[in-house]
Order: sequence, then structure tokens, then C-alpha cells
Amino acid sequence: MKVLIIRFSSIGDIVLTSPIVRCLKEQGQDMQVHYLTKSSFRPVVAHNPYIDKCHYLEDNLDALIGDLKKEKYDYIIDLHHNIRTLKVKRALKCTAYSFPKLNVQKWVLVNFKKNLLPDKSIVERYFEAVKPLGIKNDGKGLDYFIGEKDEITNRDIPMSHWAGYLACVIGGSYATKKYPVDKWKELCSMSQYPVILLGGPEDRKDGDDIAEIDKVKVYNACGKFSLNESAALVKYSKVVISNDTGLMHIAAAYKKPVVSLWGNTVPQLGMFPYYGYNNIETNSYPFSYIVENNSIDCRPCSKIGFESCPKGHFKCMNELENTKIINVVNKFWTNPNLR
Repeated sequence: MKVLIIRFSSIGDIVLTSPIVRCLKEQGQDMQVHYLTKSSFRPVVAHNPYIDKCHYLEDNLDALIGDLKKEKYDYIIDLHHNIRTLKVKRALKCTAYSFPKLNVQKWVLVNFKKNLLPDKSIVERYFEAVKPLGIKNDGKGLDYFIGEKDEITNRDIPMSHWAGYLACVIGGSYATKKYPVDKWKELCSMSQYPVILLGGPEDRKDGDDIAEIDKVKVYNACGKFSLNESAALVKYSKVVISNDTGLMHIAAAYKKPVVSLWGNTVPQLGMFPYYGYNNIETNSYPFSYIVENNSIDCRPCSKIGFESCPKGHFKCMNELENTKIINVVNKFWTNPNLR
């Protein structure tokens, strides 16, 4: 049996499909698992041992469809469920299953602040798409795999961080999902542990600004490492503090303790750190702690994000308490049962 999984973007969303990939490969009899995503996300799937073959969308979807037709798939598992995936499904003419996106419920939550969404991760909704194939969630959580060349050693980071460090993911896809620089500076000043700042090249300047508070304690790795090298830095960290972004999900895949910071988006949308645990009550779960401002009535203002706060005050993040965050970090760091 040959199955094509489709998820075009983005990093976190693709990582959240990893339990589907694993369970299809392990539970399906003689199952060949192929994966279709954008070429820019090649590093996210390229090293996954549960994927038999990856297909990458460059610019020409029609040419790619021609190649996919030659594979003669038995099933398509559509975990993106948009116009492009519909075009692929129509062209390949095989049985296809998709997951419930619940766009109406999301719209109601964003516009009327009434939550009609199920109290569970989007991963659980992804499993609805493979239920007809008899595939069940094994409860093992997420996977993330990197190649040998992307592994990090002590030589790649300052000696001051060799005994352990706090990974702070300062990047994000939208400004309203990113913890403000001044808040990061205060947080890093309060930390008693060495800090590594993680993000892309676009976060380099902010990282330099944050590191100014203590260039020995705070190492700015933004833009210095590839995605998978940054994933390795997450893997070897003691605790992770992260915006709602891809490295947050990679941290969950490595079973790292995660303190997640939420701005204009909310965990109820189903994208909270997932460890194989079904519902959102993760503050009672040993690996994860959600920090959000529930005292304002304007969030969520979007299911994705904005380049600036629509209200102009950005209270959703500006009013988060760094003392609370540091207290949680300290509990995670000293817990002998956590890696």
C-alpha cells in the first residue's frame, strides 16, 4: 500500500504531522509512506526514517503533479486541506482523506471570543484522517530528526554554556506572536542560568540587543545556525522558553520542558506543545507550562498573527509576568525527572 501525506507548510504544522507519519509506517501493513511539502521545508522531513520518499513543491505544481501520478498512490492523507491540495487530489484520482479544519469554530473564537473548539491538540484531529485506514494514535508524541552534519558539539557554543543552558526562542512568524525585546531583556537578566537565544537571521538584531544585558550569560545564536542546527541546540538545552513557533514544537518532539508564551493566538486553537497528551490542560502536565494573559478580552485577535497589535497596546504579551516564567523555569531545571 502506498500513501501520500500532504502538508505544505509551515515548520510547526509539519512537525505536528509526525505522529501520523510514524503510526502509518508502524501500523500499516507493508506501508510505503511518501510526504509532499514545500521545498523550503525540506530540512523538517528529509531525515525522518518513517518517510520512504519526500516530494518537494518548488514553483510548478502541475509538473510536480505529473511526477506524483507516476507513483500510483492508493491513498492521499491531506493534512493541509486547501485549494492546492484539492488540485493534487483531483489530479491523482485516488481515495483521499482529510482532517476537520474547524474553520467556522476558529472564526467564532477569533471574532466572538466563544470557544466551540474541542479541548485537544490538532494532532488528534489529524488522526481523524487516517482512522479509515485503521491507524490509531500510539501516544508517543511528536518526532523530529536531524542529520549527522547538523549535530552540535560543545565547540559550537561558549564554554560558559557547556554545563547546561536555557534556550530562548525569540523568533516568530508574526510580530504579535513574539515576546517583546524589552521583556526578553528583563527575563534574561532574571535568569540564573546561561541563555542561548534562538531565531533566524531576521532575529539577529533583536538577539544582539537582548545579549547586551550580559554577553557572557547570553549567547545570541540567531542566524548563526541552520534550522536543524538550532533544533540540535534545543535538543541539548535543559529548558526551553518559546513563542508560539516551530522550535516550540521541535522542543516538544524532544520531550524538553517548555514554557510557551502566547500573544494574540491562543492554545485553544490546538497548536500548544504536544507530548502525546490529548487535551489543553498542559499546565498540570510535567513537560509544559503555558503562559498567557487571560485578563483581556481582545484575544485571540487572529488565528495567525499581525505585524502589530490592532489595539496598539499589545497587552497580551506586555503584561505577562517574568517572575512567574522564571519560577517555572527554576522548577523545571531542578526537577530530576525531567531531562
